[in-house]
Amino acid sequence: MKILLIDDDEVFTEVMARSFQRQGFTTKCCADADAALTACARFQPTHILLDLNMPGKSGLIVLPDLLQQAPQAKLVVLTGYSSIATAVAATKAGAVNYLCKPATVDDILRAFEGSQESGAAQVPSDPISVDRLEWEHIQRVLKENDDNISATARALGMHRRTLQRKLQKRPVRR
Repeated sequence: MKILLIDDDEVFTEVMARSFQRQGFTTKCCADADAALTACARFQPTHILLDLNMPGKSGLIVLPDLLQQAPQAKLVVLTGYSSIATAVAATKAGAVNYLCKPATVDDILRAFEGSQESGAAQVPSDPISVDRLEWEHIQRVLKENDDNISATARALGMHRRTLQRKLQKRPVRR
């Protein structure tokens, strides 16, 4: 079993590679789409884990080319920027599954097998609260700005101190 890990976050990729090696996989890591195409042709993986948001070409653009290079490979998309549109596009392009970060190696292995019984998301009977949505949005924008409070406040259109007060509160559970 060989897995090709394609993600621009090198630390994340190294951690995932070690975890997959413990599961018996031979691993190859790539940080961008062009390197992934070259590696895929030589490495001939049985499994491909692909990030969508990378510098240069998007993972969604390179996905069909990867499957053409290794037609026997199962491909799972793992992204921190998930949306319904990209999930549909990825599965139409040949991905066997689509996961949102963070995901464990067990979650990813189940995704490769198409099994979602234990990893299936439970749909709550009540919708997520506005406070929780706000918290998650602030956290996403904060990460996009490399944890820079001032830049995040500007991006959100709020005063820096208001943002700091919101960040000092505990996250809302639901």
